[in-house]
Amino acid sequence: MTDKSSKHGPKLDDQMEHETEGLVRGGHPTHAEEFKETEPVSTDTGRDPTAGTTPREEGTPPGMTPDDVEERAAFARMIVGVHYPASGREIAEHAAAQGAPDGAVAALRNLPNRQYENLADVTSELGIGQENRRF
Repeated sequence: MTDKSSKHGPKLDDQMEHETEGLVRGGHPTHAEEFKETEPVSTDTGRDPTAGTTPREEGTPPGMTPDDVEERAAFARMIVGVHYPASGREIAEHAAAQGAPDGAVAALRNLPNRQYENLADVTSELGIGQENRRF
């Protein structure tokens, strides 16, 4: 074709022509039109997904309550930046330096004197619920 654009070069012009071919032809469906309709899922039978009446599922892992998740998240924010393995005293000092509440710092100071490997190790020792592994 002689009316190619000189802005892009012949290779890019050919690629752009190929990509817009379906639009130029008109009546033929483009590849994108195949995805306009969503396919029904077997669990959707008898349910209107747009009704919004489905109950909201909890976002807690198995073996934990929503309060456990909130408490673990709060401790995680208090001790962010701790370099593990760390002793309970190091973790408590770090939390105090971060401005953690006195009750939380006291709970961390009462941890048994041993090395903790990660947040889950600390929260488990504090008695905060742990998620059950699925595998």
